[in-house]
Amino acid sequence: MMKIEDIKGVIPPIITPVDEDENVNEEGLKKVINHVLDGGVHGVFVLGSNGEFYAFDFENQKKAVEITVKEVNGRVPVYAGASAITTKECIKLAKMAEEVGADALTVLTPMFIQPNEEELYNHFYAVAKSTKLPVLLYNNPGKTTNNISVSLVEKLSKIDNIVGIKNTSLDFAQTIQYLKVTKNNPNFKVLSGTDYYIYGTLAYGGEGCVAGTANVAPKLVVDIYEKYISGDIEGAMEAQYKLMPLRDTYSYGSFPVVMKECLNLMGINVGDPVRPIEHCSEAKLNELKKVLIKLDLMK
Repeated sequence: MMKIEDIKGVIPPIITPVDEDENVNEEGLKKVINHVLDGGVHGVFVLGSNGEFYAFDFENQKKAVEITVKEVNGRVPVYAGASAITTKECIKLAKMAEEVGADALTVLTPMFIQPNEEELYNHFYAVAKSTKLPVLLYNNPGKTTNNISVSLVEKLSKIDNIVGIKNTSLDFAQTIQYLKVTKNNPNFKVLSGTDYYIYGTLAYGGEGCVAGTANVAPKLVVDIYEKYISGDIEGAMEAQYKLMPLRDTYSYGSFPVVMKECLNLMGINVGDPVRPIEHCSEAKLNELKKVLIKLDLMK
């Protein structure tokens, strides 16, 4: 059983390679898992937004979690995304992830609809109660248009198996407020979900990050965390600045294609994005190469 202390460090939301029919590609997924594990990451998160979770039916989601659990083989905790528009579907995904052997769940706010605070509380409460697994809340208001407020985090943090939140928001003040209202709760962890704010989140007492760029540059992202933890504050800040040009490339194509493009350019063949998303333009791919060369990720 996963311990609360295990929720820490760098947890990449791994990309999901697909075959020509846009089903999960097992060999490609194993490659990505081993690439990030070789980089020293502290967890693996399958079926996040970088993993195009929204693109897969239930069978494909189950397959992705199964492959990840088997390939990781206990080396680090596996976090499985259990995100959907309805509570019923999230519960179905939560139960599947538990059965398949995931260590924890990550649950995004519903998308498309706009539940009020009470409805959101009831949603997360119901999903948490449907499983024995620890649940990490996932706030990504830019993508879902729903924001988990500070007062809602305070309430949800009192539910036994809701153990933390990943904040993918450019509103860094909100991350600080999450930390403030939960600082007396040792069983609740706050993680950065925005790769610009990894160092800042650690400095305010956060536990680490769920970083899309760790798909591509796991060693560099791990460097920010490890150096910070060991007391090398300057080294951690330097690694954070070094990472920023890679995070800046997100705008080179439609989300989430860019991290897939980077891995392809690095020779880790992960194939195509799921349509309607398409590959970056030739010009942007050349820009991307320059960034990867500068980071010593390709020649």
